[in-house]
Amino acid sequence: MAGTATPATKMLDAHNVTHRVHSYQHDPRAESFGSEAVDALGKTLGVTAHQVFKTLLIKLDSGALAVAVLPVPAKLSLKSAAAALGARKAAMADPREAERSTGYVSGGISPLGQRKTLPTVIDASALDWDQVLCSAGRRGLEIELAPADLVRLSGAATAAITAG
Repeated sequence: MAGTATPATKMLDAHNVTHRVHSYQHDPRAESFGSEAVDALGKTLGVTAHQVFKTLLIKLDSGALAVAVLPVPAKLSLKSAAAALGARKAAMADPREAERSTGYVSGGISPLGQRKTLPTVIDASALDWDQVLCSAGRRGLEIELAPADLVRLSGAATAAITAG
């Protein structure tokens, strides 16, 4: 697909990982990038909101940044994410710091192909699906791939990291 090369898609290609890239028209007025992706792709691809994953950056109590990947409709349990990454506490990272670290813009941060390799945890529910979607590294661009490939290439741990 022309114009869809990002560090994330290049990483998948370099590792010969089977994936599909899906694009949609990003609305700059969208208040939730994840919900926008679900609305744009859910019906056309026949996927549920729980199959589309968002990428959030958190700051651990050590001061290090880390990545949490979870279903769009879910709320992150900072305590669970911190514990899965061997920390006592975590807080949401500053968006500007997240962008500098990953090389992506907020709303388009992919768990793959980031500028710096960060500790990553993916919600265990990803393993319930044959395919999941996550950002391809640009607003309006999603990658569909096997969850095992997402876990392997991101070097992620899996754990229950959603609240409630």
